[in-house]
Amino acid sequence: MAAVIAEFGFRIPICAKSTGEVVDGHLRLKAAIKLGMPQVPVVLADELTDAQIRAFRLLANRSATWAEWDDELLRLEMAELNEAEFDLSLTGFDADELASILAGDEPAHEGETDDDAVPEVAEESVSQPGDVWVLGDHRLLCGDATKPQSYASLLGEGRVDMVFCDPPYGVNYANTAKDRQRGTARPILNDNLGEGFYDFLHAALSAMLTRCDGAVYIAMSSSELDTLQAAFRAAGGHWSTFIIWAKDAFTLGRADYQRQYEPILYGWPEGVKRHWCGDRDQGDVWQIKKPRKNDLHPTMKPVELVERAIRNSSRPGDVVLDPFGGSGTTLIAAEKSGRGARLMELDPKYADVAVRRWQDWTGERAVRERDGQPFNEAASAPEEASSRNAGAQ
Repeated sequence: MAAVIAEFGFRIPICAKSTGEVVDGHLRLKAAIKLGMPQVPVVLADELTDAQIRAFRLLANRSATWAEWDDELLRLEMAELNEAEFDLSLTGFDADELASILAGDEPAHEGETDDDAVPEVAEESVSQPGDVWVLGDHRLLCGDATKPQSYASLLGEGRVDMVFCDPPYGVNYANTAKDRQRGTARPILNDNLGEGFYDFLHAALSAMLTRCDGAVYIAMSSSELDTLQAAFRAAGGHWSTFIIWAKDAFTLGRADYQRQYEPILYGWPEGVKRHWCGDRDQGDVWQIKKPRKNDLHPTMKPVELVERAIRNSSRPGDVVLDPFGGSGTTLIAAEKSGRGARLMELDPKYADVAVRRWQDWTGERAVRERDGQPFNEAASAPEEASSRNAGAQ
């Protein structure tokens, strides 16, 4: 109470008698004494009988329970105060109540397949560069994340509320001898750029940050953190911290110590006020099991990881951008949490994987924007497939 009075001033008078007997406001009076206030406002109640005073005290406490909250308005009000970095403890709600209010009625949708299940890559691609697929509330562009025109095709004039992405790491993960022997090696495009990696990141981040109004999460190999941080800042990003994804197991390699974590840059565009919708008691080490190694995308993140970031930094109905869509993990995380996803994927075959994954998980169908054709119909049209893949060659 003392902190509340120090913040707002003494706004509610004490009710008392001329004799000094306090009728209502005992806690406020104690707080004023603690703060060393020489005087406080008082409303006299000399005309009340002893019976009326006792009844009024009961009424004063009971009447506080009469009002009913509009939960959605309360959540929005708290969220705005939270964004303004106001001390929410001064509102009279405890930490657990605040966490519950800020979370609101978070959607928790369940799918028809395992969250981390990924379809196989088909030999022939359905998607073509420039195609936009409409997947319920989501959109996926088969296009280049370094090109501003790709963002125009995907977003139009719109903007996004946050970003979660997992760019190519500058390391050729898929071309291991073991993968080649198994016949599952499929290199990730732009995953071995060498000296051109900084320029690649800078181009993608520059285009991405100009469309973002909130938090940005970027997963990256620890060997390229310096490159990522330099490119992020040069592109206009404000770096806040690194989140550490602590995995439940490591992959055996040639190093003395086997790496069992992956860092994720957390920041936002310089000058932008990011949203924070999560609890304030979260650490920057996230212990989440990694998915079984996927032959198609060996650095694939678990949906649980992306979903945590999305729920922390956006509200239901917000738009989440992933310019390196890969196998569609951000798409599934957005679907689960009631957000709208906007994905790009350069590789047409990976774009197909993301579409099929969403269709399998939701039981719904994706539609190509340019002609309204459902994905499955386009995939089953042999003359279109042969023409499409001949053009790709």
